[in-house]
Amino acid sequence: MMTGASRPLVPGLVLAAAVVALFVLWGCAQPQPSPRPSKSGKAPATQRPYKVLGKWYRPIADAEGFRERGVASWYGKKFHGRKTSNGERYDMHGISAAHKTLPLGTWVRVYNLDNDKTLDVRINDRGPFVRGRIIDLSYGAATVLGVAAPGTAPVEIVALGKAIESPGSDGTRQRTYQAVDYSQGNFTFQVGAFTSIDNALRFQVQLDQKFVNVHIVEYNDGLETFYRVRLGRATNLNKAIEYEQYLVQNGFPEVITIAE
Repeated sequence: MMTGASRPLVPGLVLAAAVVALFVLWGCAQPQPSPRPSKSGKAPATQRPYKVLGKWYRPIADAEGFRERGVASWYGKKFHGRKTSNGERYDMHGISAAHKTLPLGTWVRVYNLDNDKTLDVRINDRGPFVRGRIIDLSYGAATVLGVAAPGTAPVEIVALGKAIESPGSDGTRQRTYQAVDYSQGNFTFQVGAFTSIDNALRFQVQLDQKFVNVHIVEYNDGLETFYRVRLGRATNLNKAIEYEQYLVQNGFPEVITIAE
């Protein structure tokens, strides 16, 4: 049994689930997947699950050892100057790429299997959302790799990690890569959110009889203040996912795992 799950639910809490379903929850109203944490226990916004064309995508926690084969494509003028998924402005002439689930900021080595050309690119956007395609290159990257003219090409991509640059012995900048791991952190579980602090406090008292680490987190979205009620504790992603399922099965279908 999970940390924080040592005290079981009481039947009365099942009734509260009907109310919980109406609460305003973290970000989007579809909480099925769980966000991923960083080493510090903070979940970057770019690691949150997202939904496109009716399908959920869950960014992976760790790019170490990631290797994938499939079709590469590229995107250009239509998106030039628009914000990418990590908040940068897309430069079609620069060297970057989009991937559906790799952590944003991950560098990958792309091998064009048609012409043996290779290029290291940084993932700063999400996509491509076309069946069979695994990476969307910037026009600049596609040109270097020989993908721009045909439009698509078979490729293999290998995750390198997060880039770290340091001065070399010859005075030039040397780039090395470090694996990015989002699987460790400090997790808790959000089971409700209220616009009334009194309602949040009453719910906290009810939960505190059976759970550990029951607390309220205040959040203001610029329009109004929400009082988020959270409980439980876990220190790694696997334990957190297990405990989340325990809560779902015991009267909290809208529970969301949070990295604090």
